[in-house]
Amino acid sequence: MQRRTLFLVLIWSSAVSAQIRIGLIGLDTSHAPAFTAIINDTSRDDHVAGARVVCAYRGGSPDVEDSAARIDRFTAQIRDQHGVPIVPSIAELVSEVDAVILTSVDGRVHLDQARPVLAAGLPLFIDKPMAASLADVKTLFRLAEESGAPCFSASALRFIPEVQKVLADSSLGAVLGCFAYSPASLEPHHPDLFWYGVHGIEILFTFMGPDCREVIRIKQPDADAVTGVWEDGRLGIYRGGRAGKGGYGAMVFFERGIRHVEYGSGSLYRPLVKEIVKFFRSGVAPVSPEETTAIFAFMEGADQSVRLGSKIPMPR
Repeated sequence: MQRRTLFLVLIWSSAVSAQIRIGLIGLDTSHAPAFTAIINDTSRDDHVAGARVVCAYRGGSPDVEDSAARIDRFTAQIRDQHGVPIVPSIAELVSEVDAVILTSVDGRVHLDQARPVLAAGLPLFIDKPMAASLADVKTLFRLAEESGAPCFSASALRFIPEVQKVLADSSLGAVLGCFAYSPASLEPHHPDLFWYGVHGIEILFTFMGPDCREVIRIKQPDADAVTGVWEDGRLGIYRGGRAGKGGYGAMVFFERGIRHVEYGSGSLYRPLVKEIVKFFRSGVAPVSPEETTAIFAFMEGADQSVRLGSKIPMPR
């Protein structure tokens, strides 16, 4: 294992000394052309240098409306507007790249699509939702550890300047609690919060950290409210809306202040893409597997809370 990992690191380090060749898996989300434009179009104000999307695999899920209705349009954009070749298989893509961004909109397919990437030892970013079950999230991180392939997943909301500025303000002291919010539209093939609520929940965990011990959820047709109790007794609350004006943000309670953060304007994806390219070059993930796993445990626990009608311990 150690010899294999060292070999992969040496090969990968040599590859990323020049421009990183990125392969894109899953062309059925707006993130696919958006990420490609930021990476490949040097004329853009939000361009991120140091890498290039050199090929893409179409993928797609016929039983997910957001995939089937959009994949042809996004594939055409990537191929025709950005000149990225579409390859017929993930195996061929893996043979041509230094790193992979997995953007398939359907979290159910991520584990199977990631397997050949991780087996090849390539660094992998998996777009949200990382998977459609907590079990798959754990398996993905286990496979990454076994192969020595760097891997992470995150929402763009974690890295927006509004969030990072407040995180960096040491004058506020420790975080005592957080109320985060985002849209939480549903998709029948995914657990409720996995599909879109994951973005606001990622904001919650960005401020609170991974150590949530129990969770309770109240579900209504137009909104969800989920309260988590952290190991040190702090409370974190997430509200996911399905009616009215949507937004992404949080009210964060510190020892010496209260701050409201909300995504406003500017490039939503550039900060995330910048972190992805930095990760491909360094092999160091900006979000730990433990924290990402905790986010999915929180969402799975919230579903269990609704089914059982009670507060439950965090799934382990």
